[in-house]
Amino acid sequence: MKALIIDKIHDIMFQIFSEAGIDYDYQPNITKSEFDKIISDYEILIIRSKFKIKVEDIDRGTKLKVIGRVGAGLENINIQYAQSKKIIGLNSPEGNRDAVGEHAMGMLLNLLNNIPKADHEIRRGIWDREGNWGTEISDKTVGIIGYGNMGNAFARRVKAFTPSVLAYDKYKHDYSDEFVQESTMQELFDKCDILSLHVPLTEETRYLISEEYISNFKKNIILINTARGECVKTSDLVSALESQKITGACLDVLEYEKTTFEEMFTSEMPKPLAYLIHAENVILTPHIAGWTNEAYLKLSKVMAEKVISVIR
Repeated sequence: MKALIIDKIHDIMFQIFSEAGIDYDYQPNITKSEFDKIISDYEILIIRSKFKIKVEDIDRGTKLKVIGRVGAGLENINIQYAQSKKIIGLNSPEGNRDAVGEHAMGMLLNLLNNIPKADHEIRRGIWDREGNWGTEISDKTVGIIGYGNMGNAFARRVKAFTPSVLAYDKYKHDYSDEFVQESTMQELFDKCDILSLHVPLTEETRYLISEEYISNFKKNIILINTARGECVKTSDLVSALESQKITGACLDVLEYEKTTFEEMFTSEMPKPLAYLIHAENVILTPHIAGWTNEAYLKLSKVMAEKVISVIR
């Protein structure tokens, strides 16, 4: 078995592959044209987000048995076509679920306690205590959409602050536990104060958070998105922020990101993004919720172990 690794990953993968007798070529700087020429030589492909793996790429990979993405989502792989070719698609959300849970919690605490605003004010010589009073989580209702690895990791952390925690997952049943109560979407609409997204990007979830969707909430809410940027229609989010139907937002991901997640846009800044950048009730980070020093190692370790399990 021979693996082609085309994105930067932790050295732990090399160690695990070597011990298992898997040969590998590590080419994190490979171009698409170079990739096209050599992919037919490999049984295993390991990627992160360098480029999309389309039908034609899978057809070129005539020996492929496994495509593994070092990360949570699989939207940059035509996984249905790969499966039709008896190629197994793997991801490694177990490796960065703790990072995502902690990051989402950190963003929420920063927003509720005005920490970025207060920090910036003090640096400008402004000492405003009353204007930076915080808001507690304990008497709120937190709603989670998607109760997989990431949703569970966030639930474990936010539950420590003793709110009511509800979770909705269209594709799961009987998942109530010590951290969440299984709920319907209507219950989230009726009760939520804080909503956190933990879903993959699919045709179903693209622009899930829209004007129509937001209007269903009985209360004004805070939105957290550490999933995928295109799950939120940014222009509708801005309208909701302006009307205070959404009172604050924590966004680690943006609609305007490229597929590689390395850039946002290439031309003029979109007006909705300009609004978010200047809004004091919005916390922004550059798609790093799932990336910590620990997660960098764990993502590669989990993926390497899954690959070996599959090929054995």
